[in-house]
Amino acid sequence: MSRRTPTLALLALAVGAFGIGTTEFVMMGLLPDVADDLGISIPSAGHLVSAYALGVVIGAPLLAALTARMSRRKVLIGLMALFVAGNALSAFAPTYDYLLAARFLSGLPHGAFFGVGAVVATTMVAPERKARSVSLMFLGLTVANVVGVPVATAMGQQLGWRATFLGVSVIGVAAIGALALLIPQTRTEAPVAGLRGELAALRSLPVWLALGTTVAGFGALFSAYSYITPMLTDSAGYADSSVTVLLALFGVGATIGNLLGGRLADHAMRRTLFGGLVSLIVVLSAFPLLMSTTWSAALAVMLLGAAAFVTGSPLNLMVMERASTAPSLASSANQAAFNLANAGGAWVGGLALAAGFGVTSPALVGAGLAVLGLGVAGVAYVVDRRGTTPSAGRERLVASHVPSRAERVHH
Repeated sequence: MSRRTPTLALLALAVGAFGIGTTEFVMMGLLPDVADDLGISIPSAGHLVSAYALGVVIGAPLLAALTARMSRRKVLIGLMALFVAGNALSAFAPTYDYLLAARFLSGLPHGAFFGVGAVVATTMVAPERKARSVSLMFLGLTVANVVGVPVATAMGQQLGWRATFLGVSVIGVAAIGALALLIPQTRTEAPVAGLRGELAALRSLPVWLALGTTVAGFGALFSAYSYITPMLTDSAGYADSSVTVLLALFGVGATIGNLLGGRLADHAMRRTLFGGLVSLIVVLSAFPLLMSTTWSAALAVMLLGAAAFVTGSPLNLMVMERASTAPSLASSANQAAFNLANAGGAWVGGLALAAGFGVTSPALVGAGLAVLGLGVAGVAYVVDRRGTTPSAGRERLVASHVPSRAERVHH
């Protein structure tokens, strides 16, 4: 395979990630428009965000398991087709209930696409570039926060919220074309293990410890990020109109952290993960101070994105390596864990606000969750060093003696 082919294939995956990232986060900015158009309250419109997240949590492991015997290239194209259908149905939904169902449908392929895509990305590069390849795919997700979400939000406010979902559908169609043209078939054939092998590999304790690190680590992020707007307006003194630009800074930080984490993890995966979690603890602990002035608040938003997303690639790669006979299902489960972190972090942060601990208190709760994540990652390190998990041993044995059909074709 030429050097250019993996780059173009990763670009195709990034286009799909860009579309998914845009539709996931754009609803937050369109809630008032959707509520006015459908005659519902803002809290009811907020359930559209929850419906998407529920679709991700359910769809990630379910679709990965159901498609375990299929060519991964075909799975990616099929998942993106489901994504297009969900967004098109959202654009034409006549009532709130139909839109709720369409948002759930849109979320179903999210986790499985990133899970299978991460596996495909790592098969197209040399072993020492695996984490970097995953970070390049997730680049589409982080860039969506910088460009896709602001542009899609502005489109919805000017042309109506339905135009936004039609636009996202067009991105999905472009991604389907790119995947069909640029993803090579020889590296993406169905794995030998199948559904039974994928499910069996998830019995491993190290896999669950890695998933637990994702829930705690990214729960720390969303504990603070879910309430970043009131922090910026009530504590730092920004006007409401400035928040969109500041959230783009979060996307810039996330993009930098994602690329940096991928590069560092290829050299030292565990140390990159530990370093990212420690950085997250420091940033979140400093939030009450950083949110006291406008310039430091802007810096805090960017640092938050960078510190959190440094851990993205090493966590995803760790999950895949700990479940070496079930990488697609394990990586998809990691995306479900990410969305559980989204919901759980927002809930825990909200408890601090409701208790009257102050507008920046969710960040301190997030720092506590990051400490928990660091502790879980430490336990995982000890378990790996001792090698006491029988299922992990079976994974290594199977991985070393049962090459995939794609590998046999390639060699």
